[in-house]
Amino acid sequence: MCAQSPDPERYTEIRNAKARRDYFIEEKFEAGLALRGTEVKSVRNGRAQINDAFGRLEKGEVWLCNAHIDLYEYGTDNNHEVRRQRKLLLHRHQIRKIAQAMEAGGRALVPLRLYFKDALVKVEVALGTGKKQFDKREDLKQRAQMRDADRALRFRR
Repeated sequence: MCAQSPDPERYTEIRNAKARRDYFIEEKFEAGLALRGTEVKSVRNGRAQINDAFGRLEKGEVWLCNAHIDLYEYGTDNNHEVRRQRKLLLHRHQIRKIAQAMEAGGRALVPLRLYFKDALVKVEVALGTGKKQFDKREDLKQRAQMRDADRALRFRR
């Protein structure tokens, strides 16, 4: 029996473009996401956005706030709210580690990507420290230098 290649439309991944630009990413966690049926269908169609999303701790639970999942176009009156809080499903020791880091100050819980793992929707979240303006400028300078070096090597060959 030969293995089938995965269907690219079925494996949707939504990335947070602002995360690595605005934060120093330190520790990553894979979390499940408690969604309703129409939300899962919208995510499968690639109709979600997590650029402005963030994680929040409330009463020992972690919540994903400000994530935008479009309304399912074939949904009925029971369609979901677009920007509701969604619960992140993590182990207790992971929640404790996140809580300690956030209470220490200066750290935020940032979603990096939203993807499917088999039939489950997962979110890769990370603890990040906010970058200052001069840090962002340094990153841009380093990228420009690397690009120039790559161009020089390409022209030499």
